[in-house]
Amino acid sequence: MPPGVTARRIETSAGIFAILEALPVSGVAERWPALLVPGYTGSKEDFIAILQTLAQAGRRVVAMDLRGQYQSPGPEDPAAYSCAALGADVDTIATAVSGGDPVHLLGHSFGGLVTRESVLDGTAKLASYTLMSSGPAGIVGPREQVGRAMLDELTTLGVEHIWTTRVEPEAIRAGVSDEIVAFLRRRLLAASPTGLLTMGRAVLNAADRVDELCQSGLATLVLYGEHDDGWPPALQSEMAHQLDADCVVVPGAAHSPAVEAPETTAAALTRFWNAAESEILHR
Repeated sequence: MPPGVTARRIETSAGIFAILEALPVSGVAERWPALLVPGYTGSKEDFIAILQTLAQAGRRVVAMDLRGQYQSPGPEDPAAYSCAALGADVDTIATAVSGGDPVHLLGHSFGGLVTRESVLDGTAKLASYTLMSSGPAGIVGPREQVGRAMLDELTTLGVEHIWTTRVEPEAIRAGVSDEIVAFLRRRLLAASPTGLLTMGRAVLNAADRVDELCQSGLATLVLYGEHDDGWPPALQSEMAHQLDADCVVVPGAAHSPAVEAPETTAAALTRFWNAAESEILHR
């Protein structure tokens, strides 16, 4: 674990959630905190490469597992994995980590579909909102085709089959280290099968809610890799225009800028968060 990053659990009225928490190695957390929410089949570890860099700007940064992901337990009730239900969980965690301050909220990929529920319900006290490699509605393009095939296989053949025939071969082709491959296996097999099915359907079939987000009045950033193979970059650019949001394209990155270009991604987030705080404080 990087210096200043701690793994722990938060017990809430909504259940127990596993988090990674980063604090400045030197100095104190004077700025408002941030909460990072992962995508489908992801986990808090997807942000580990940027946590300490973000924290060194003077803030507490928390990455969470959604319920049913990796180390956060989840029930067998499919209703618990709707975007609205998961968004309510995000509200709960945001309140728990805020210390009374507004929170910078970020959702990656499917996490963007979840966190927009938090923005729209207005429960959590938010300072800004970042959509990272996410889109206005259900995912399209190559990942949509893969997702639909994977859901069919999950229903009939199970999670172990998905690992053996899809995730492991893809990781090996990408040159992922044995240590990370072992982690990816633990993570996928620890996920709730009910959650994987329900969240997978939401990734594919989510409705467009950009018009509603336009009414939030919240400072918003749309950030994505120039080679994103999830929602097409042009679609994310158009969404940013509709939202009148800041837009950052990360050179060389694809669907996971926090992994593929961590320093560039962390710098863009810190600039945006600092500017959002300054604007609120000087109103």
